[in-house]
Amino acid sequence: MRFSVLAFIFGLLALRWLPWLPSSAWLLFGLLMAVLLLFSRLSFLGFALLGLSWACLSAQWAVDDQLAPDFDGRTLWVEGTVVGLPEWPTVQGQAATVRFELYDAESRRTQLPKRMRLAWRAPPGPIKAGERWRLAVRLKRPDGSLNPHGFDYQAWLFAKRIGATGSVKSGQRLAQGQGLSHWREQIRERLQRSAPSSMQGVMAALVLGDGSALSAEQWQTLQATGTVHLMVISGQHISLIAAIAYAAVVCLMRLGCWPKAVPWLPVACFFSMGAALAYGALAGFAVPVQRACIMVMVALLWRWRFQHLSAWTAYLTALCLVLIYEPLVVLQAGFWLSFMAVGALLLAFSARLGAWRWWQMLGRTQWVAAVGLAPFLLALSLPVSIMGPVANIFAVPWLSLVALPLTLFGALLLPWPSLAAFVLHAAAWCLTVMFSVLDWFAQGWPAWQGSVVSALGLVFALVGVACFLLPRPLLPFTAGLALCLPLINPSQERVADGYAQVWLLDVGQGQAVWVQTAQHSLLYDAGPAVSGFDTGERIVLPVLRGFAQRQLDQLLISHADADHAGGAQALLDGSEVKQVISGQANQHPAHFAAQACTEQQWQWDGVWFWRWQWRHAQNSNQKSCVLLIDAQGERLLLTGDLDAAGEAALLADWPWLKTDWLVVGHHGSRTSTSRRFLQAIEPHSALISRGKHNSYGHPHPQVVAHLERAQLRIYDTALDKAVRVYLGHYREPWTMAMQLRFWR
Repeated sequence: MRFSVLAFIFGLLALRWLPWLPSSAWLLFGLLMAVLLLFSRLSFLGFALLGLSWACLSAQWAVDDQLAPDFDGRTLWVEGTVVGLPEWPTVQGQAATVRFELYDAESRRTQLPKRMRLAWRAPPGPIKAGERWRLAVRLKRPDGSLNPHGFDYQAWLFAKRIGATGSVKSGQRLAQGQGLSHWREQIRERLQRSAPSSMQGVMAALVLGDGSALSAEQWQTLQATGTVHLMVISGQHISLIAAIAYAAVVCLMRLGCWPKAVPWLPVACFFSMGAALAYGALAGFAVPVQRACIMVMVALLWRWRFQHLSAWTAYLTALCLVLIYEPLVVLQAGFWLSFMAVGALLLAFSARLGAWRWWQMLGRTQWVAAVGLAPFLLALSLPVSIMGPVANIFAVPWLSLVALPLTLFGALLLPWPSLAAFVLHAAAWCLTVMFSVLDWFAQGWPAWQGSVVSALGLVFALVGVACFLLPRPLLPFTAGLALCLPLINPSQERVADGYAQVWLLDVGQGQAVWVQTAQHSLLYDAGPAVSGFDTGERIVLPVLRGFAQRQLDQLLISHADADHAGGAQALLDGSEVKQVISGQANQHPAHFAAQACTEQQWQWDGVWFWRWQWRHAQNSNQKSCVLLIDAQGERLLLTGDLDAAGEAALLADWPWLKTDWLVVGHHGSRTSTSRRFLQAIEPHSALISRGKHNSYGHPHPQVVAHLERAQLRIYDTALDKAVRVYLGHYREPWTMAMQLRFWR
């Protein structure tokens, strides 16, 4: 039976790697085959096919429940209910932009998706969970930046079954809040009134599972020390609450205070189960909470019936039920990290010999979880905390036995504000102590961000991890060290001498171009930093780290506009940059210095580079530093935001200028990429870096007409996502849009 369950789970998990979903005819055929195989000797194949069929059917419902293409980018009046807890910004000095989900929305113009994620800049008043609103919204189909080794925002939206995103223009409240979401909102508001301001976000995360109010510094500390799991309601929090409830009944029974006519065991099990479910409802039933609640319920059921329970039975039951309820969780990193951490612990502790003392149990739990999760963290492009096990040895008992009980007790006292404030201030002091210690750990041993491991390397690493977790007589310990080497130093594709690899990154309405030769690396522009989202930190740095690029020989910023230079500081903080060149060297913030752009020619590894700036430039765009790259005679030209007058000056200084690839100036603005310029340089392909549905209307129809008239092939980051050009090979580029995934 367990083998059949494993086959069913394998079929559900297989959804994650499907390039496309099968048609209705193939899906029906698969279901029929699954039923036939269930009654044969190959029943395990039937269970696997049944799991895959259910996952595909559920995913197809999510695909069908998306905004119709005809309404992409259009503004509609919609009515719906706010669900979940709205997210308010924590960035100081910026206009408030609240983000929330609208459920069961209606419009007279078209049928809308069941769930939409909206943003409202500077709303007229608070947006609260459970309220019903009528809103004017500019709707968009699910989309987002897509880069190698980066976060897939579209997959994240799809996993949450969000069928549209949008920005609110105006609106009016139709009804006050009600239901579970509104109750959680009220608790959050009371916490904010009673708790110290420095720890309000932390307490909301512990009580409600709402991490949106955690500051950037707190998130960095948690990531650097591998303690993020403590700040969202995780399995250990659910287990702690269930254990406290169970222990309360047991204590009453042991003290002789329990009525003899009432059997204590069923009451203890049901009370413990109810406490776990109540806490899970308060937290919003995220994936780790679902897993923990199911495992607790299975364990209590077996305890009630006085039957021996295998830990693997509860684990597989939880995994199977979570996947049946929502197959799309396989697209969420939290699902893999949650279940793999528990799986590693079960693998290690189910095979241990002899008794362990409590301090041995705590220490070994942490290193087992750290070793077991390392391959998955690297596969998901997440940092690995070197000091994570040590930090958790302190943080787990301190939070579980001191800070968390005080915080929950304070939350229970919220109807009595003065008592609640006293307890919550004590809890805040405990949390402040914890973060101070974690900061000390993070500064001494920062998290390690390894490069991305190949699928084969990940398989070898998982076998190596098993060598550490299983009893040593089964597999040699040294074999684990050898198999885990790809995690530490994965092999990377090397650029040959005389050639260059150019990535036009998808950074939205901005620009960032990474150029790599055999031994050198250059970044042209650093992407924008707006509304608290720094693409230098969130997009460019992960790309560089994913390719094991720890330093830049040159950071060339075309000019000081925020969409080109906004991410520069994050790059300087997160990597080693040997030289910074800028078209406006004196216009950047005082905390980083740049050299002026001067006309220069140089060679790296057989690849030629030319730099140029207009001497008579009058404004920021005209001062853009121009870069020309030549590999084996194949050329690529970057002009920043240079306008038509600057392009004419460039042709006057470089009358010999010809190029194969042109990164279209100023994101396709009408003021750049003139028809005369295109005729002079004769490119065969154009690359456009811009954000989809941007407010500037880029690329301008006139520029697109010039490109089409010149018969250029156009590659657009808004549609093609990140674009890779192998300069010197004279071949078609590769784009991230070519990476087939069923949710795109």
